Amino acid sequence: MKYLLALAILFVVIPCFSQNATTAIIPEPVSIVQKQGVFTLQDNISISIPDNHNDAAKVANYLSHAIAASTGYKSSIKNNGNTGHIHFIIAATPDKELGDEGYNLVVSPETVTLTANTAAGLFYGVQTFLQLLPKEITSKSVIKDVTWMAPCVEIRDYPRFGWRGLMFDVSRHFFTKEEVKEFIDDMAKYKFNLLHMHLTDDQGWRIEIKSLPKLTSTGAWNVKKTGTFNTFSAPEPDEPRNYGGFYTHEDIKEIIQYAKDQFINILPEVDIPGHSLAAIASYPELSCTPRADKYKVNSGEPFMVWPPGGHFYGLVDNTLCPANEKVYEFLDKVFTEVAQLFPFEYIHMGGDETARNFWEKSAAIKTLMKKEKLKNLDEVQSYFVKRVEKIIESKGKKMIGWDEILQGGLAPNAAVMSWRGIKGGIEAAKQKHEVVMSPTTFAYLDYMQGDAATEPPVYATLRLSKAYEFEPVPEGVDPVYIKGGQANLWTEQVYNMRHLQYMLWPRAFAIAESVWSPKAKKNWNNFVARVEKQFERFDIAEIKYSPAIYDPIITVKKDEKNLPVVEMNTEASGLAIFYSFDNSFPDKFYPKYTQPVSVPKDAATMKVITYRDGKPIGRMMAIPVSQLKKKAGVK
Repeated sequence: MKYLLALAILFVVIPCFSQNATTAIIPEPVSIVQKQGVFTLQDNISISIPDNHNDAAKVANYLSHAIAASTGYKSSIKNNGNTGHIHFIIAATPDKELGDEGYNLVVSPETVTLTANTAAGLFYGVQTFLQLLPKEITSKSVIKDVTWMAPCVEIRDYPRFGWRGLMFDVSRHFFTKEEVKEFIDDMAKYKFNLLHMHLTDDQGWRIEIKSLPKLTSTGAWNVKKTGTFNTFSAPEPDEPRNYGGFYTHEDIKEIIQYAKDQFINILPEVDIPGHSLAAIASYPELSCTPRADKYKVNSGEPFMVWPPGGHFYGLVDNTLCPANEKVYEFLDKVFTEVAQLFPFEYIHMGGDETARNFWEKSAAIKTLMKKEKLKNLDEVQSYFVKRVEKIIESKGKKMIGWDEILQGGLAPNAAVMSWRGIKGGIEAAKQKHEVVMSPTTFAYLDYMQGDAATEPPVYATLRLSKAYEFEPVPEGVDPVYIKGGQANLWTEQVYNMRHLQYMLWPRAFAIAESVWSPKAKKNWNNFVARVEKQFERFDIAEIKYSPAIYDPIITVKKDEKNLPVVEMNTEASGLAIFYSFDNSFPDKFYPKYTQPVSVPKDAATMKVITYRDGKPIGRMMAIPVSQLKKKAGVK
């Protein structure tokens, strides 16, 4: 009787788990072949690894802990074991197609076999295997009464790009060492392998430089403000400057090792010559501008103007002075310590959004231009960047910078991170320089994710569907120069880890798939189904994410009577939209959207909500009619 019951359960779960395997893995593997049956995790599971392979042992320990946290099951790790439940194999003859990060995963009813050329490949195979298990595997505490089964599959997988990055801005708001580790944990699960740490900016200097102690005693601290960045009142002289923090050398070493154990490199960024107010507040002599001793680390009060077209200028001088030799002595000290701490081959020097209006007035800059025969301020910045490249290269590192470093002439060996769209990346690649694509149009995760009526206010919107369109190799560009891509999470408006998670997910799923999975396998509807499965896993893991995919996309036009007409659609499928204009809260008994809706002449607010299968799934959105009129151009 027990045998018949087990067999009946098996036939019930096979279709469910088969669907899981083909729809729930992010990023999508290169190939998946479904097989009959399931593999069942049990207590006292054994994991065999190649004999005396320390890195494989670390991966086995990672898997053992991941299993134990939610199942309570113990695991034993055996060197070169011929028997056991899970086998890690390092290929005797390397599989060239798999490269350093690919893997083959075979799940049968009896065993799980994971083969790779390196421990990194084993690690990424483990991430895929964990996604085959029930969603409860993400729990931080033991869950009972779960049958821990994975479908039988054969998966062959390897990344499209070697650079798969996420940028974490720890300068605008400081995040602790433990929070950075949490960020690393989450990104590793989706096969990102590069953490770009934005360590310095106008709001804080976050890395200890022992030879320049004021950078952290002064530059790491500002006045705590709550509200909307760049609108805060200027701090009063007596307000305490105790908000912020920094990483010691030992903190950095610990973070680097923690990331290394999950096969993640860390790219440090010291953003210069602009975005340097924290440095100037610490060492005023680095500025071109008189009375620089009055400068303070910015707390979110207005300090720059960003007019349309990007011709921004500073209200205060937040730039290092290219004509000041003390600046290069300062940077030599900074990059000496940064290079000694970070093993990654690149150092990021920023180079973006340099306000030059103070340079225009500087006698020292005019003297430099005459001496070096520099025609304009683009060439002044290029002069600075080229000198910085020499400093960085003298430390045994390569330099990368934002695409503004193209202006005035690119430094001889510099790599370019293209953020203002893809144009800069295309230009750098044509000059035969290495490129990382991280364009605002697809990969800026600080942007709003849905309608401004619902989202925390930011100056632009990036929906999940748009992020999923990210293609790192532009048409006509030699792919040999495209190292990969990354998403950037700036934190001016991000104060804590819960909101950071909300901004990161699910759009980071889209970027993960764009830089790992084959271009030909991209499929929006399939991706959305897998995203929704990940939402279920995040619910168990208590990781926050944005539900904006369930909120309607609202566009507004005006009719012949100069009244707004609302059109609505959704990113996720199977949703019904209900709306009201009478100030009440709509539900499924209200008018259902089927065609463009004219806004009643005297209406003040439109409220909207989405349902799926008769249950609310989207957020209640309240949009002032004044906003609808503005969108439509109705006066």
